[in-house]
Amino acid sequence: MNDFEKVIDRTGTSSVKWDMTKTVFGKDDVLPMWVADMDFLPPAEVTEALKNRLEHGIFGYTFVGDGPREAIVEWIQKRHGWSIHKDWLQYSPGVVPAIGTIIQALTEPGDKVLVQSPVYTPFFNMTEENGRVVENAPLDYIDGTYRISFEDFEESLKKGVKLFLLCNPHNPSGRVWTREELTKMAELCKKYSVIIVSDEIHSDLVYEEHAHTPIASIDESYLDSVITCIAPSKTFNLAGLQASAMITPNKHFRDSIAEVHKRQGFFTLNTFGITGMEAAYRHGEKWLEDILDYLKENVNRTKSFLEERLPDLHLVDPEGTYLLWIDCRKLGLSDDELKERLLEKGKLGLEPGPKYGKGGEGFVRMNIACPREILEDGLSRLYKALGE
Repeated sequence: MNDFEKVIDRTGTSSVKWDMTKTVFGKDDVLPMWVADMDFLPPAEVTEALKNRLEHGIFGYTFVGDGPREAIVEWIQKRHGWSIHKDWLQYSPGVVPAIGTIIQALTEPGDKVLVQSPVYTPFFNMTEENGRVVENAPLDYIDGTYRISFEDFEESLKKGVKLFLLCNPHNPSGRVWTREELTKMAELCKKYSVIIVSDEIHSDLVYEEHAHTPIASIDESYLDSVITCIAPSKTFNLAGLQASAMITPNKHFRDSIAEVHKRQGFFTLNTFGITGMEAAYRHGEKWLEDILDYLKENVNRTKSFLEERLPDLHLVDPEGTYLLWIDCRKLGLSDDELKERLLEKGKLGLEPGPKYGKGGEGFVRMNIACPREILEDGLSRLYKALGE
């Protein structure tokens, strides 16, 4: 039986969220609700598989065999209705390293990479660190949610963009792009011969009134131009195991990625990443259904709290993810003032909106993947910082 109410002390475990508050925020007395991992135990079947592997006692060189491949293929088919071939799969320690590898493999220094801000910060970082140029087609914020301006999107593609980084579901807003929206983006990218790299790491964390659509699954003609990045890390709280997969139907792309991996000296995942990934995809579905219900309750609690106690703050209602994107602009505070009040008055560590690029000003991102007791503490701190 899953006990999501249990508060687990994560300090002293080299936790980025809990042990680096001084480094990140300059203060130790801060409740961290920022980085995207959960404060819940993973599925018991994953823990058991890791224990069994540990008890074997020998940790020599390990390869990713057919077991994990078959588990991923079955998961993608069952959860998302997409039939993939196991030979399309390649691996990486994480989605961010995968994006960096793909950029190196399929573009050249100086090439343009399209993003849609506000968006996950490593989209900018991986582009710029690899000597490529960010081309931004910001999302439109209309009536409290995000929409794609396809006119602006196409204008950006016309500028010689080589590769498009898609975030689906979207981080930080929680939008789950519709099949229609994805089709329009894919058709425009096909028109201008632009490769799509779709970060679908949050694809399993979608609330029941919405449905995730892998963009590559929409039409067979998209398969040769789309690489899909997935991982069990967000879904099952396994980020520390460092295991992710790229779904790459295009053999030329796979060969190019493999060549970069060869130059990097990368050839496999770590033993526990392999073990945990297979166990999660084989046995984690019931746990996932339960955690989605709990997360949805956390979302609803936060929404009610803001409406009752902090009406000047607007929650962009998430369709997926456990990340809440909160519009604070009605308060009339600068981003520096927001940060100072959150840290000094509320002792609360959230992600500042400008970190996500143009359009993030005046917003904060809050991680609510935690027991209700921690959530209530966080909401009280939010009120103390911005409501009193």
